[in-house]
Amino acid sequence: MTSKTIYLASPYGFSAQCKRLLLPEFVAALSHLGLMVWEPFERNGHVDTTKPGWAFRVAQQCMQDVRDADGVFAIVNGTPPDEGVMVEVGAAYALNKPVFLFRDDFRRCTDSDQYPLNLMLFAGLPETNWDEMVFNSIDSIKDQGSALGQWAQSG
Repeated sequence: MTSKTIYLASPYGFSAQCKRLLLPEFVAALSHLGLMVWEPFERNGHVDTTKPGWAFRVAQQCMQDVRDADGVFAIVNGTPPDEGVMVEVGAAYALNKPVFLFRDDFRRCTDSDQYPLNLMLFAGLPETNWDEMVFNSIDSIKDQGSALGQWAQSG
């Protein structure tokens, strides 16, 4: 069986410390489930940011990766979460891709009593048991019995 691909939507590649310390943990946890992880900062690391048009090319490649991936895992920390990650999540929802969210940020960023973030961020998740698609620790990502783990192993 070919492993599924998951696009890791994250703002952590913009910081050298986060890129060195945090991103590898997420990649390892997702890989633990047998997923092939597409991490955009790694996939676009060869781009020469001194050349005109680099930002357009990176954005186009990221959107192509969202289209081509089997699913999206999005880190949605912050109040509000990173706007680029939000665009990637919205694109995944529009493409009917499964989306899994990660938030270990205790701050609430919502008008809703039900959701910890803007309600539109949950529009592509199931109405009931949506919280099964939201992870709050590296260990929870690795759980083979979670919604993500089950999806990773499904046909």
